[in-house]
Amino acid sequence: MATALFQHDGFAHHLTPHGHPEQVARMAAVARGLAGLALDRHPAPVAKDADILRCHPAAHLAELRAAAPADGMVQLDPDTWMSPGTFEAALRAVGGVCAAVDLVLAGATEHAFVACRPPGHHAEADRTMGFCLFGNVAIAAKRALDHHRLSRVAIVDFDVHHGNGTQALLWDEPRALVVTSQQMPLWPGTGAPSERGAHGQVLNVPLPPGSGGAAMRAAYEEQVFPRLAAFRPELLLVSAGFDAHADDPLAELNWREADYAWLTQRLCDIAAAHAAGRVVSALEGGYDLDALAASVAAHVGVLTERGA
Repeated sequence: MATALFQHDGFAHHLTPHGHPEQVARMAAVARGLAGLALDRHPAPVAKDADILRCHPAAHLAELRAAAPADGMVQLDPDTWMSPGTFEAALRAVGGVCAAVDLVLAGATEHAFVACRPPGHHAEADRTMGFCLFGNVAIAAKRALDHHRLSRVAIVDFDVHHGNGTQALLWDEPRALVVTSQQMPLWPGTGAPSERGAHGQVLNVPLPPGSGGAAMRAAYEEQVFPRLAAFRPELLLVSAGFDAHADDPLAELNWREADYAWLTQRLCDIAAAHAAGRVVSALEGGYDLDALAASVAAHVGVLTERGA
């Protein structure tokens, strides 16, 4: 079965100030990375309010809907901006990941990639943060658990920055295993191993600045893969940030495309053993455009090979 791709032209209508790393050009870079891959393409739909409310209070949704400008840009926090197209893009980011979960759980495909922006893993319940408005992947996890009645969903977040929002949104959710690897120290300053979730279902794997693929592979082999295998997830969600790449300007890890391919292969192994192969991956960070294109090609290339 072909890997599903969820995307939408609306993601290019979320504008940020000149020089902002979370820029429209990221979508063109992702498209370059996906060129030539055999993908089953779907438009990312607008999320239903009910799905967003699985993780965010109604006041947060209402405040963002009201904050959307008719023209120009408004600044929501030190890093996060809204333009006239941002709110729809944010809704489609959530909607795309939820639709990907629906498609995979319906058995139409084993793997899906959601090429979305704005990203989501820093958004907390009532707070935008770090370019993120809604917790895209956390919301999709709750949809899988509550709408589709799964018993166990795992999230693996390999973005270079800690997924503080995903961790916070699922802190009290015993059915969701949240695994994140991140450079430490680094913004946002969370992600210590002592942060374990209300039910011990959070695993943080800090990686030192300057380390590369060898350190990542050792950490995943020693900590992450055994924990995932013991949890036996019925669905694996991936927060796919590509800013741990050596060329990325916002951090100091030294991963390469081969590291993303290796990690994707191993995550697919876990999914094949425990989750009927089911993997849904959603774009988070990645701010060097050439590195982003190459890393997306490596990641989604493995998904397409494994799904063939």
